[in-house]
Amino acid sequence: MMRYGLVVVSAGFTGLLSFSLLAVAIGTDYWYIIDVNKPNDTGSDDLSSHSGLWRINEGANGRSVIPSFTANMSSLSEVERHLLGLHKVVVIILPLSLVMLVFGWIFGLVSSLACSPNLLARSAFYILFCSLFTLTGLSIYIRYSNQAMEEFQRVVSPENLAYVDASFGWSLAAAWLSFSLEVATGLLVMLAARISQMKGHYDSGVTIAML
Repeated sequence: MMRYGLVVVSAGFTGLLSFSLLAVAIGTDYWYIIDVNKPNDTGSDDLSSHSGLWRINEGANGRSVIPSFTANMSSLSEVERHLLGLHKVVVIILPLSLVMLVFGWIFGLVSSLACSPNLLARSAFYILFCSLFTLTGLSIYIRYSNQAMEEFQRVVSPENLAYVDASFGWSLAAAWLSFSLEVATGLLVMLAARISQMKGHYDSGVTIAML
């Protein structure tokens, strides 16, 4: 019974940590970072930027909202429309995954209190399903970022590209860690279901032996 309790507590902790990391990732603006380092150019910092799912921060004070749902699509090129389409999918899937995690945590808590193997197994599959949503959102974001950088490289001269350093930021790393913890949570809940099932078989065997 102590082993079951330890697994359940571990699952609850990893689930809560996964939710917190994904919430932090969604709310911060360090998913993609562009550093511009031109020698002998004191204004290079103004050309650098870092962006999140909702905003782009350029220079020291410049900030703009990504117009995924408000942009005039008719005035955009086919490439720009495609990129905005990918971005829309990301900003829908990841917050939806966050909401689903809340329900997964609630279902897991109720199932663990009931010590029901069937409910625990269903909760585990639900949490793993949530992790697929997160994985899909992250994969699409990476695809979106790479295609946006390819378009940027197409319109910027090679001489200027030599001073540009682009990389994924810690917000994306937090989202990936959240995904890993979602998977761990689902597996721990599945382990709890197995332990609960084995305990039920053991209790039944003891009862029959006593009779």
